[in-house]
Amino acid sequence: MGLGFQVTFDAHDPTRLAQFWAVALEYELQPPPPGFESWQQFAEKIGLPEDKWGDLNAVVDPAGKGPRVLFQRVPEGKTVKNRVHLDINVSQRGLALDNTAQRREIVAEHVDRLKVLGATYIREVDEPNGYCVVLQDPEGNEFCVQ
Repeated sequence: MGLGFQVTFDAHDPTRLAQFWAVALEYELQPPPPGFESWQQFAEKIGLPEDKWGDLNAVVDPAGKGPRVLFQRVPEGKTVKNRVHLDINVSQRGLALDNTAQRREIVAEHVDRLKVLGATYIREVDEPNGYCVVLQDPEGNEFCVQ
């Protein structure tokens, strides 16, 4: 087995992006460490300055299999196209590869959920090697739903 990793996003609003990506990935907000009722309580205990409390947020796979996704506050906004993006595979849960209509319906339902949360529709890609919908999250990071 390879090495574990996390995916890190630079963000203007880490909390908002964590909430968005929790829904997008069917993840959950990372709970505070054992022995702490909240992240604020943890931050106070380790002496983190109050103005830094909202600088990080993360989501985790409730099954513990997927990578942690961390959102860290940065002062600058996104200025160029992503060189890396995530592909969310919502239509590949036990469906036959030739069940195109049902796959597209599942993709459309997920896309609709994400648009309500602030995703922006960019385009639909329908090529011989696959189908997906390209979106941007609330801070402009591109990703695909397939």
